[in-house]
Amino acid sequence: MRKEECFYLGKIAKKFSFKGEVLIYLDTDEPELYENLESVFVEYDKHLVPFFIENASLHKNDFLRVRFEDVATEEAAENLLGCAIYLPLSQLPKLSGNKFYFHEVIDFEIEDQRLGVFGKIVGINDTTAQPLFEVLNGEVELLIPMIDHFLIKIDRENKKVIMNLPEGLIDLYL
Repeated sequence: MRKEECFYLGKIAKKFSFKGEVLIYLDTDEPELYENLESVFVEYDKHLVPFFIENASLHKNDFLRVRFEDVATEEAAENLLGCAIYLPLSQLPKLSGNKFYFHEVIDFEIEDQRLGVFGKIVGINDTTAQPLFEVLNGEVELLIPMIDHFLIKIDRENKKVIMNLPEGLIDLYL
């Protein structure tokens, strides 16, 4: 399994018991969706390695307490600390309406209701307080804030994000 075919679910945050159990921090709004997993991919030495789950239960809302097959000691669990956890994209719950996954809108055209199509989304910058669409217009990169108030429609059929942006925002770049 390649990383491009997966989504980041969280990371192994700490050991839980001396029998090899770990707590996985789940980077999701709905941790209960992932309570009954059979397996996950653990990023170990820059490779995704499948780990099968013996049992799992939610722990304090954002954590999943997990006992992996073949991880039976505290030392074995220690080797996994900090490792990222991934699942195949096919296991993402489907979203509809104006809700979307960041990876889903890459290569979508972006359109302003007044100005029309002004570029293609090439990435998402979510390292800032407000996530930004990274949009390419020819050789010019535009950063468009992902604000619900500006978002009119996610048109999955036509691969388009339609927005009503403040007047002058696009003019700053072009």
